[in-house]
Amino acid sequence: MNIKNNLILALDVGSEKEAINICEKVSDNIDTIKIGYPLALAEGLEIIKKLKDKFDFKVICDFKVADIDATNEKICEETFKAGADAIICHGFVGPDSVEACLNVAKKYEKELFLLTEMSHPGAKKFLQSSAEEIAKMGVEMGITSYVAPATRLDRLQVIRDIVGPDAYIISPGVGKQGGDGKKTLEISNAIIVGRSIYEADNPKIACENLLN
Repeated sequence: MNIKNNLILALDVGSEKEAINICEKVSDNIDTIKIGYPLALAEGLEIIKKLKDKFDFKVICDFKVADIDATNEKICEETFKAGADAIICHGFVGPDSVEACLNVAKKYEKELFLLTEMSHPGAKKFLQSSAEEIAKMGVEMGITSYVAPATRLDRLQVIRDIVGPDAYIISPGVGKQGGDGKKTLEISNAIIVGRSIYEADNPKIACENLLN
């Protein structure tokens, strides 16, 4: 995925009006957004097409899909039919569930991002111990796009070493969670930033300051 300025906006707001207001301010500097359950549940999957049509954005749906294979397939079908360019799925559910997501992504010629390890402190309790095996599983399955944390650069480097230099990694946790964007991009391909931009008094300036 070619991402302008290596920056993805995590648009975790609760209304279409707020989403459009923020996007209008930052659309000169970004071309890729990540939406999750807050916006999708508030406005429905229709919000994907609305934002794509209005701003010509690429949309990654951060639904962290983590169910049995049959349910994962249905979730991915609905998400890609709604116009998403990519979806994020958890890897801890195992290869059969991940394969269901991967097959649907291939069907629609879209992308699947495999989540190896999350960026919040709680991820260290359970998810971190499985992250390396998840990354290895992804490589074995032929997955080329991954999510790994900006908040723990040592862990990000471990994931990079496993998935290889040609894999595409996007990293959440820059800004409010404490991740350093510049250092992250020495390992990762793109950073994901949310609250530092959309909660700012002026999202446009916040975005530009981040890029500078």
